[in-house]
Amino acid sequence: MKTVLALISALCVLAHASGAAQRPNIVVVLSDDMGYSDIGCYGGEISTPNLDSLARNGVRFTQFYNTARCCPTRASLLTGLHPHQTGIGHMMEDRNLDGFRGSLNRNCVTIAEALKPAGYRSYAVGKWHVTPGQSQAALANTGNWPLQRGFDHFYGTIHGAGSFWDPSSLVRENKLITVANDAEYRPKEFYYTDAIADHAVKFIRDHARDHAAKPFFLYTAFTAAHWPMHEREADIAKYKGRYSAGYAAVHAARWAKQKELGVVDPSWKPGPLAGDWDKVKDKAFEERCMEVYAAMVDSMDQGIGRILAELKAQGQMENTLILYLQDNGGCAEAMGRGANATARADKPSLPPMAPDEQQFNSQPKQTRDGWPVRVGTGVMPGGPDTYISYGQAWANVSNTPFREYKHWTHEGGISTPLIAHWPSGIPADQRGRLNSAPGQLVDIMATAIDLAEAAYPKEFSGQTITPVQGTSLRPAFSAKPLQRTKPLFWEHEGNRAIRDGDWKLVSKGPRSSWELYNLAVDRTEMENLAASQPAKAKELVAKWEAWAKESKVLPWPWDEKDAKPAKAKAKRAAAE
Repeated sequence: MKTVLALISALCVLAHASGAAQRPNIVVVLSDDMGYSDIGCYGGEISTPNLDSLARNGVRFTQFYNTARCCPTRASLLTGLHPHQTGIGHMMEDRNLDGFRGSLNRNCVTIAEALKPAGYRSYAVGKWHVTPGQSQAALANTGNWPLQRGFDHFYGTIHGAGSFWDPSSLVRENKLITVANDAEYRPKEFYYTDAIADHAVKFIRDHARDHAAKPFFLYTAFTAAHWPMHEREADIAKYKGRYSAGYAAVHAARWAKQKELGVVDPSWKPGPLAGDWDKVKDKAFEERCMEVYAAMVDSMDQGIGRILAELKAQGQMENTLILYLQDNGGCAEAMGRGANATARADKPSLPPMAPDEQQFNSQPKQTRDGWPVRVGTGVMPGGPDTYISYGQAWANVSNTPFREYKHWTHEGGISTPLIAHWPSGIPADQRGRLNSAPGQLVDIMATAIDLAEAAYPKEFSGQTITPVQGTSLRPAFSAKPLQRTKPLFWEHEGNRAIRDGDWKLVSKGPRSSWELYNLAVDRTEMENLAASQPAKAKELVAKWEAWAKESKVLPWPWDEKDAKPAKAKAKRAAAE
């Protein structure tokens, strides 16, 4: 009898293990501050062969949305909730309102926490940015770091921006480290994009060695191509001269390629250009900014290629869902682009930093070997002693064909590519196809729960959990309609929007009037129909206000004197 019971028990364990093996691994790759048209398979000229390959063998979503800013996007993606429901309606500061606490609350769970009871291991690499991390005091509080939010291993940065050559707030597991004192990772030349990809590869390899019977969730959050524009000279050289024709020429080439690819409707009227190349005084500087930006995207794609190679080497490519997307649109912020450029000295003028020494601000004052960090128009970006953004005009090109940028809820601020690749889950006749179903970040959690056969909790660690807001994308992988029952909603710094079917209502700023667009014929938002369709506008305003009240968006902290918070808070918000 004991032998029979033992055999039954063994068969049950085997059956459970076999069932677990059929559930896919889930890899989410998130890039930073990139526009809709930057990667090749969405119209860009930048070399992204690995992402293009995923697109050819997967499904590209053409109407997927983020939340217009780094940290709210991460909060929403990780939890399946709208940012305010997680406490991160803005940045990493507490504004004394439940929707704007600046750190993940305990009424939400991360994907890692939700999948753990279903037998998944979880790993996080790269930019975390859902809890304060830009000071020594903030970094002493580890309660919302990845290992305390369900992940089994973590390597990355806690706050939102910094040098690619020497990132601040760098953490391994639960320990604050530096590039110089990290005994476990000693490349010949440290570059953060490489470090993120290398640790993603390591986690996949270690999982295969130690936990092969379990599926895994891997969250890989690159900081490319967020400012500062940092890259190796060898990679920048690949794009030398590529942007000498200027903004309009690159914008036009992307628009033409997008129409050819089918990721846009050729009947749309592209949004207006933001820059006039003929009026640029320092063309060499402007070219260099975009050359470095392109090289940063290229390097990220190379890192993604190494991740894909490791999945193949471990025999996991067929049954792994890979999702690639971006956290907001191209960034128009003029970080480091002031009028007074700082010249480079002949030799370092500051004391070298000790291996354990930290610089907590996102913009360091110096390099580890003593060079002061330089800013200003005319400082050629790329090296570790520079800190420059690529500027509004190139961000406008990144967002082709849309208008506005990161921070705003017009299409240029919230539209992202979404590539889904899953050989065993996407039918062969759908591979390489485009899917126009509107979707949003909240759908990532719903998809993960669905595929993992997990139960989204009503309670967790004694706390009531806010219900997941999204819908699973699984039907779309087979060209079936999504089971969405709610409109899509946004709010960030008073910028508001709702999309209900093909109708979108949007407002730029907390006191601005609402604009109404029919996205079926005008996704570039060039013809405001609010005056001619007042009933539809009123209907959508009522839906947005009802959502805002129940989702902790209201009351919001944007009063009259704070009606244009982006400029006033740009320096303070540099943590992204």
